[in-house]
Amino acid sequence: MPLVTLDEMQAVELMNRIDTKFITDISVLDSILDDAYSAGYKVCEITGHRLLRYTSIYYDTDDLEMFRRHRNGKKTRQKIRVRSYHINGENYLEIKNKQNTGRTRKRRIRITDDLKMDFSKSKEAAAFIDNHSKYGRAELTPETSTDFQRITLTNKAMSERITIDIDLNFTNYRNGILADIGKLVIIEVKQDSRNISRMKAILLKHRVFPYRVSKYCLSVIMTEHDIHPGRYKEKLRHIHKITEQR
Repeated sequence: MPLVTLDEMQAVELMNRIDTKFITDISVLDSILDDAYSAGYKVCEITGHRLLRYTSIYYDTDDLEMFRRHRNGKKTRQKIRVRSYHINGENYLEIKNKQNTGRTRKRRIRITDDLKMDFSKSKEAAAFIDNHSKYGRAELTPETSTDFQRITLTNKAMSERITIDIDLNFTNYRNGILADIGKLVIIEVKQDSRNISRMKAILLKHRVFPYRVSKYCLSVIMTEHDIHPGRYKEKLRHIHKITEQR
């Protein structure tokens, strides 16, 4: 597959975008990538690596308000996380705002490794939260982390960004419970508008359909055994059905 560099991918950051998620089983991924190659998609490569490891540390309130809003289907919601890129050691404090129009707006600042579990020690990070988050610094603590590997694609026009996440593993910082989601693949098509996407057509060909799912919500449901799963109980059943049938 043709390569695109990290610098070139900066043009497709899409910090204000429309996201469409899809889920499937790892057994289908080779066929999807074959068709993506035929359609002219390019793959991001960094220092010779195309499969890159990421970790996201999710912050929330004591009563898990951000999780509960998502689980309960609220259209307007916020997530706060630290995203770590293992390939280069960079860490970013990120605020993601989901709007009731379906658009996602992301803001982020770079932070040092020692601030991942307590960004309040940084004046810049604290000011970032104060200026852009609806939650106060004192309300927020690390709740869970999601560790995964990712392939990132872009189309010929560099107008959309495709992320393909595999090997998802979860850690709960409250109770130390670990979990994983097995052979699940989460594919996300990120666009600045609702233009026609060749990738969506490829996924439809392989009977991979849009499905709303949150890695953070999965991490909570699978590691907080006393939390009410709500609609995520059915989502977990659907995930297990897909991965068992393929």
